Amino acid sequence: MTTNNDLTPESAERMRRWRLILGGGNADGTGMALQGADAAMDGALQALYDADRSGGLGGSAPNVARWLGDIRSYFPNSVVRVMQQDALERLNLRQMLLEPELLEAVEPDVHLVSNLVSLGRVMPEQTKATARTVIGQVVAELQRKLANPTRQAVLGSLNRATRNRRPRHNEIDWNRTIRANLKHYQPAYRTIVPETRIGYGRKRAALRDIILCVDQSGSMASSVVYSGIFGAVLASLPAVKTHMVVFDTSVVDLTEDLHDPVDLLFGVQLGGGTDINRALGYCQGLISRPQETILVLITDLYEGGNSAEMLKRASALVNAGVQMVTLLALSDDGAPGYHRHIAAELAKLGVPAFACTPDLFPDLMAAAINHQDLDRWAARQDIVVAGGAGA
Repeated sequence: MTTNNDLTPESAERMRRWRLILGGGNADGTGMALQGADAAMDGALQALYDADRSGGLGGSAPNVARWLGDIRSYFPNSVVRVMQQDALERLNLRQMLLEPELLEAVEPDVHLVSNLVSLGRVMPEQTKATARTVIGQVVAELQRKLANPTRQAVLGSLNRATRNRRPRHNEIDWNRTIRANLKHYQPAYRTIVPETRIGYGRKRAALRDIILCVDQSGSMASSVVYSGIFGAVLASLPAVKTHMVVFDTSVVDLTEDLHDPVDLLFGVQLGGGTDINRALGYCQGLISRPQETILVLITDLYEGGNSAEMLKRASALVNAGVQMVTLLALSDDGAPGYHRHIAAELAKLGVPAFACTPDLFPDLMAAAINHQDLDRWAARQDIVVAGGAGA
């Protein structure tokens, strides 16, 4: 067996790294013995990625809790999150996560929230209270990062979209009017000729109606979490009226829960089938001002209901003046799988379909509020639009 004393420091470090990568056993070829923190790190990796040989985590809550603590000690947060997700899939930790002490040991992130939401209806009340705390931590962090950009983008767009260019005297926004007419300054008279007058936007209870229609099938889990956060932020803006609707084969209106995104997420039932047609039918009933309505359909378009009727319904919404966009994903998870034929048919109707990361969503809503061409908006962001050229 090779030891560190038999090698130069450079060779020993190289062998150590290879040993950690290869995982030990007769086939690794290094013969290197690990000690101390390296041995513990190797044990944590072996429990997950060589579970058949190592016995995994043994199905024991204390072992799982210890393992979750170990990986936080030895790996950075980005790696911890990958390992947690792999453990959920490879070792079936969902059942173990029903234990409150395990939740307290887990590094919170969007994927963990998705798993907790999917377990919400089977959790005992004691565990549910702990799960709410964990979800609340993630929600608070996401709101801290996403709320201000969303408010600024949406309110700025509403101001531009509703600016009054022919105001009455009592509607004139003098600050903007003066700035817009500085080029007309008359030195002899020491005054500005207000050739362009800019007024305040017309005051209404809501300047836009926004409907988030979200597929809650299991493949859309991260998108559901982000949709809940953005829905809560939009609902806090009096200038827009926000609805949030989630669906699988049934439809649930969660608009009343938008004041508390943690409650809202616990109202989601991840999994099940998909009936987009039924969901769009429900959304049709919510629309009273089609020209001022933005409908964001968040789904991978794998329709389990009537595809032909769904496309007819989408066509009717667009023809009525609704601005409709399909987000194939609202997450950081990368390019999703989606139903290409339905995406292409929606594109023919003028409904673009593309994936959107959370950091771009505020700008997307700003573009929609200003009735911009969303295909062009996506192209400027280097987003490939489904159903378009090269998609």
